[in-house]
Order: sequence, then C-alpha cells, then structure tokens
Amino acid sequence: MTDLSTRIAQFEKMASADPDNDMAHFSLGSAYLQAGRHAEAATSLERCLALNPEMSKAYQLCGQAMIGAGWTDKAVQVLNKGFEVAATKGDRMPQSAIADLLSSIGREPPKVAKTAVPGAEAAKGSFVCQRTGRPGTQLPRPPFRGPVGAWIHANISAETWRDWIGQGTKVINELRLDFSRDKDQEIYDQHMREYLGIDEDTLAQIQLRA
Repeated sequence: MTDLSTRIAQFEKMASADPDNDMAHFSLGSAYLQAGRHAEAATSLERCLALNPEMSKAYQLCGQAMIGAGWTDKAVQVLNKGFEVAATKGDRMPQSAIADLLSSIGREPPKVAKTAVPGAEAAKGSFVCQRTGRPGTQLPRPPFRGPVGAWIHANISAETWRDWIGQGTKVINELRLDFSRDKDQEIYDQHMREYLGIDEDTLAQIQLRA
C-alpha cells in the first residue's frame, strides 16, 4: 500500500498541475488531515469547497481540520454551512459527522427544514440506504467481490451506487487514474469509501467480520 508521504506528494503534484481540480484538492486535504497537518488540510479543503460548494464530505473534513488547527470560529462557519448542504442533499453520514464535530466544540447544529422524501410513507419497511437514510432499491448483487462489496450490497441503495458511478467517473477523469497502476486503484477505492461513508472504523469492522 502506498505510504502517506508518497500519496501527499502525488496529490500536491496533481493540485499544482491543475489548480481548478476540486478532487485533487480534496484528496490532498484528506491526506494532510491523516498526517496531522491540520492547517494545510484546511487550506486545501477550503480550495476544494470554493470549486465545488456541494461536496458534503469536504465540509466535514475541512471543519475537522480547522478544529485541529485551533481555528474554532472558522470551523463553526464551515460546519454550519456543511450541515445545511448535507441536509439538503440527503447526505446523512456527513451530516451526522458534522453534528458530532459541532458537539465536540460545544455548538449545536443549525436548524434546517426537514425535506420530505417522496413515497417514504409507502416505502416503510423497504430497503433503506445507510448513506442517505432514504428508501431505495437494493442492488441485485454485490458490485464486486470481497467484504466491502458485500457491505455495499447490504447497506447502499442502487440509486446511491449509481450516483457514485457518476462521481467515480469524474474522479478517474480529473485525477487521470490508470487502473494498471496499483496506487491509482487505491486512490479510486479511497474516494469510493469516502463517498459511501465507509470510514476507517467501518472498514476495520467490515474486514474483521470477513
């Protein structure tokens, strides 16, 4: 597996070569955050949000980085905005994580109007996507082999998976990924897990149960 310092160098090169690439800044910010480089992570993720203000996960990570950097007031602003964006889009996992981050610094998440989900009443008892909290259609089979594929089949709706395929195509194109290279496959898989809400703890539990 590619070590963190190597990944950071790769993402720095990508972001420098294509400064308008939101996914490059997101990847760089995520890697900085994993390395404990909070101020740099926050700056990269702010750039990502300037380019793509609808990316719920980027608000979450940016707020987390700002808290780590000691920028509490800025973190509150970013997290409040991210909570609203996530609520509007139905991104339940980032929304919940943002609420937890606000709670960790003694703040309450903003009040947002609940968005009615068409057909939710009629769909009671049907398959519910763990990422969005919305009723949906279960995939007919795991999208790929292995424990992560099985988890996706059990927890992620076909509608959310189709949304990821669209986002994943953007990741491939913008980051110029070549799946003949192991490191590029790792980058793609990392983005997929982040999009679907498979954090490190969830991934460890999935692998433990395998």
